[in-house]
Amino acid sequence: MITLDRLREIVLSFPDTEETTSWDAVSFKVNKKAILFWNPTHDCPVFKVPYEERDHLIEMDPETFFTTDHHRPHPMVLARPQQVDEEWVRVTVERTWRAQVKKATLKAWDGTRNERAGAGVK
Repeated sequence: MITLDRLREIVLSFPDTEETTSWDAVSFKVNKKAILFWNPTHDCPVFKVPYEERDHLIEMDPETFFTTDHHRPHPMVLARPQQVDEEWVRVTVERTWRAQVKKATLKAWDGTRNERAGAGVK
């Protein structure tokens, strides 16, 4: 299960992210590009994923993942908060963040993570 508060903690743990609003909904951005947003109509998160991945997720786990007529033309998937796995959320957020963050920020982030891993800190 994922709550908006927990989602906020996950997203804002990445450098240069910010909470804002898009389409009158809570959203999270990096470099002024949306990472994800909370859909108030369905009370659930909307994640950026490639079309093929979205279709696969919906086919394999329709209890968790779905789309709407509004979202179908876009590379996004909605996830039922009571069903979605938090680790999947974290990995998906990080993947989207990595694709959109400035290269210097990513390099610094990876360097810090590698230093911590080398010191045995996770």
